[in-house]
This record gives sequence, C-alpha cells and structure tokens, in this order.
Amino acid sequence: MELAMFPLESAFLPNQDLPLRIFEPRYVALVRHCVDTGEPFGVVLIARGREVGGGDSRCDVGVLCAIDECVEQGADRYCLRCRTGERIRVREWLPDDPYPRASVSPWPDEAGDTVTPAQLVDVEDRMMALFERIAQARDAELPEREVLLGPAETDPGQRLYTLATRIPIGAADRYAVLSAPSAADRLAALGEAVDAIAEMVEFQLSE
Repeated sequence: MELAMFPLESAFLPNQDLPLRIFEPRYVALVRHCVDTGEPFGVVLIARGREVGGGDSRCDVGVLCAIDECVEQGADRYCLRCRTGERIRVREWLPDDPYPRASVSPWPDEAGDTVTPAQLVDVEDRMMALFERIAQARDAELPEREVLLGPAETDPGQRLYTLATRIPIGAADRYAVLSAPSAADRLAALGEAVDAIAEMVEFQLSE
C-alpha cells in the first residue's frame, strides 16, 4: 500500500502516544489528506539529516500512525494527538510530492526462538534494578512495578515493545528494538540496551 510518511528524529514503537505540532507546508498537506480520507500515515526514524526542508536519510522500518485528535490553530498550524499502530517496512520511497510517500507493507514478527515468561521476567527484573539504583541515588521512592513496567501482556513480542517504551533508551537502541525481526531478536536488543544504560548509570554515579 502507498502511505503518506512522516520522518522524525525519534524512533517510535507500536502502541505509543505521539503528539505532533504541524506547521511545515508539506506536513500541513499530509494532515489535511489524512483527516479528509481517514487514512493513517507512516512514521520512520531519520537516519541522518533533519526532517525540516527534506534532504534527510530515512530508515526503512517504522509504524503506522492514526490521528486521534486534530486541532486547527490557525495560520496553517495544527496540534495533533496520534497513536502508533502496527510495524511496517518501506518497500520503496516515492517522490516527496506534495509530502513524503512510500510503498509499505505490514511487518509482523517473523518466526524465531520462543520468548519464555522467565526471559521476560529476567529483563523486567534488570530494568527494575536499574530504576531502583537511580531512585536510591536520588533518595526517591519508586512506584509499584506495574506502574513502571505496565500491566502484563499475553504476547511476548508486544510486551517487549511496551518495556522498551518504559526505559530511557536512545533513538538507535529503540530502532534496534523496532527493527528486530523476531520477538527473540527483540529480547536480545532490549537486553543490550538495558545493560548499556545500567553501565552508564553506574559510571555516572561513581564519579
């Protein structure tokens, strides 16, 4: 399918809230198209460059995004409340006329090793240990585990997406989680990101 596309400097995962302020003419046109047709748009991470004015280099894995609320603020400015959906893969970038467009297809998780409940608990425990370390350093009290990590989910692949949204990892690590072909690959990518943050926190606290 062909979709309007919105390259961003942040990587987004399925089932995240995405607020946007729109003022650039080509994205004003994108918003009007999506509002008029009810179609979603695609969101991808910019690999290099900036989205303003074009000339960026874009990643090829992203997510669908639906506009839940659109507030027109005058002078061709919009405030959007959006929600991301399923993962997509760009098959071909089309001309940016009048806004970025691409031919895309859904990309569900590929077959791979089973992610067990014990493996999910292990990565959750490592995340909680990281939060507890930070809270201890700040003499702060942590919220309950479910508040920090979100309620349990039956699908391991989706659970890993949710966990990745709960920890302050950078765009590259978040994209690694998004672009992992299978749930097992996603588990590995998230685990590496958690370990990297834990090492950074320990280094900062030791100074």
